[in-house]
Amino acid sequence: MAEKPALVIVDVQNDFCPGGALGVAEGDQVVPLLSDAAARFAARGYPVYASRDWHPPASRHFQEQGGTWPVHCLRGTPGAAFHPQLTLPPNTLVFSKGTSAADDGYSAFEGQTAEGESLGERLRRDAVEHLYIGGLATDYCVRASALDALRHGLKVTLLTDAMRGVNLEPGDAERAVEELRAAGAEVATTADVRLPGEG
Repeated sequence: MAEKPALVIVDVQNDFCPGGALGVAEGDQVVPLLSDAAARFAARGYPVYASRDWHPPASRHFQEQGGTWPVHCLRGTPGAAFHPQLTLPPNTLVFSKGTSAADDGYSAFEGQTAEGESLGERLRRDAVEHLYIGGLATDYCVRASALDALRHGLKVTLLTDAMRGVNLEPGDAERAVEELRAAGAEVATTADVRLPGEG
């Protein structure tokens, strides 16, 4: 019997897309691919989860408080909203991360729903065994989320056409993918994915 799959869409937010406070080159190009993938998963009754950075104004994550990054994805602001063309199914669960001043919030597994449920808890409740992961950015939040999924004993497939990297250093995104493959992740494009019940 095939493992129960789910889709994790990581941080496809305005501030991480071109023109945003921390825009990733070509970040908006993942939007139609992930929207289509989400529709496919939902049509077959498989869960779709979306993570988002949801930072407070004061955070050690930001340069002005000694962190790495410019201010981005402040909770409740337009920059923290999902990309307007990202189409999420109605029953998508959203996990907010980086919500405290001391929390970087790279991994979707650090996030919680509005009701306080973590992604790991939800995956167990939904009996999910195989995560398909795409989004932004390959070398940070996608990487951290995929590593945590592998640590939880889940099968992981990276949707390589539906993720983009920051590349603070040239090649960071490619190195992240190779690190994840070495840790046990598989790679595929969204077109390669065949869900249980599809032809």
